[in-house]
Amino acid sequence: MELILVVVGAIVVTAIAQRRGLEPALIIVVVGIAVSFVPGFEAPELDSHILLSVVLPPLLYSAALDFSFPTFLRNIKPILGLGVGLVVVTAFTVAAVSSWLVVVPLTFATALVLGAVVAPPDAVTAVAVGRKLGLPKRVMSILTGESLINDAAALALFSVAVAQVAGSHTFIENPLLLFAYSAVLGPLVGAALGYITLWIRRRLANPALETVQGLMVPFAAFILAEEMHASGVLAVVVAGFVVGSGTVDAGYQTRLQERFVWNSVDVLLEVFVFAYIGLHLRFVLEDLQQAHESLTQVAVASAVVLLIVLVIRPLSVFAMFGRGVLARQVERRLSVPIPEGGGRGALGVRRQSQPPAKWRSRIDNRALSWQENVVVSWTGMRGVVTLAAAAAIPATTAAGAPFPERATIQAIAFVVSVGTLLLQGWTLPLLIRRLKLSADADQAYTSAETQKAEQVVHAAADEVLAEFRANPPDGLDPRVLAEIGGIVARHSQDADEMPDPEAPTLRAEVFGQLYRDVLAAQRVALIGERDAGRIDEEAVRAMLVRLDLQEAGVSARLESRF
Repeated sequence: MELILVVVGAIVVTAIAQRRGLEPALIIVVVGIAVSFVPGFEAPELDSHILLSVVLPPLLYSAALDFSFPTFLRNIKPILGLGVGLVVVTAFTVAAVSSWLVVVPLTFATALVLGAVVAPPDAVTAVAVGRKLGLPKRVMSILTGESLINDAAALALFSVAVAQVAGSHTFIENPLLLFAYSAVLGPLVGAALGYITLWIRRRLANPALETVQGLMVPFAAFILAEEMHASGVLAVVVAGFVVGSGTVDAGYQTRLQERFVWNSVDVLLEVFVFAYIGLHLRFVLEDLQQAHESLTQVAVASAVVLLIVLVIRPLSVFAMFGRGVLARQVERRLSVPIPEGGGRGALGVRRQSQPPAKWRSRIDNRALSWQENVVVSWTGMRGVVTLAAAAAIPATTAAGAPFPERATIQAIAFVVSVGTLLLQGWTLPLLIRRLKLSADADQAYTSAETQKAEQVVHAAADEVLAEFRANPPDGLDPRVLAEIGGIVARHSQDADEMPDPEAPTLRAEVFGQLYRDVLAAQRVALIGERDAGRIDEEAVRAMLVRLDLQEAGVSARLESRF
């Protein structure tokens, strides 16, 4: 009952915040904190495993469904740098500083648990703000890709650190081998489950059952991978990529249903997570008092860790991306061309004449602008993974002793989560507006790709219509056939131009079949151009949505006739 009330309250707050132009996640956290201090209020308790296995998988799966793998591959360098490299750097930096401080008694191993807990950012708020304010497409792609893999890196590091402190044994004792095993087997499990899902769908031919099956995929992928001691996060992400790329072969009803169902699931889970964070802050502080910890000392330690988290990301982003920009500027200014016959100047740079491999040619090596680097640097809000990992710290070690400084680690993690949400979440929109980031180049590119997609669907329609005119069905007057062909060719006001629904005619039947043949040919042509790499996948997906809506309208009209 308490969980239902939390969700209902969070949805109400979300609706009010959106009507007033405010960011719902931040308002939910603030309201949750205020409600937690109401006398007599008891926050709902959830097992950490529920947060990890029920909340996290569908959020990741939904993001992967809408995120094309070619886009992921195109931005693989910054995604890996932020999603893996920055997570490791943040965790070890927090561990080093926290163990060095004398404010709270943390060993390096215990501090590494804290570092792994606070290392992974949650891009939900950043992506929502960026989409509303029109951030460049590439920045959005990098942030989304980072959110898909940083959780896996952080949770793997968290498991190793907890095992070291608790004295428990992991599946593979060597941390590097364990990470490699998890990172390889997890995607394999996800890919296998994704292809099995597509195979089953082709045989179900039932939109309702296909949608229900899709809802089960993220949980199945996560649980199966975790049971095999692999990365459940990576399994879910890869399963989402596979199913997302294969949905073009499903029926239009399945695609439309899934689109709206997953949007609703995302909203439901996101508001719950932010409400849960706000509602539990007071009780984390009470746990500290019961553990006889000094609130002042923990507050100081929390402020230090929060400062580290806020500072380490801009420094790392500059080191990874800004340094490359500087190096290219130095090379451009100081290098001299090499003569055709060979030889080397004092600062000459020899270029490789060998063309890059095909997969490498698809990687975007363009540097981010300094404005984009600044925005990426300030999108480090913590969320569901930090919350779940903090709650997942065991109460006791393998020897039965209390886990060292468990309450302290949980309190610091909650403060960091709330602090980053409020500080970065509230200032990010202002920062984006001040930097005046423009998406004009993206709009030009999107328009060009959309025009390509329209040319493809028009050409496919022309081929089907030409075949229809060359081999018309029997039983209809040639003038009626010409009228049908003209209506389909125009792709406008189809339903209004069809005969009255009360009068089923051969004309309506021929119209419907021809229209479906055109749509099928258009989808095949789009997928062929996408697979050949001649059209951006996102443009293809947008066009497929348009075709699905067209088919839904025509089908609804025709079903009313028969």
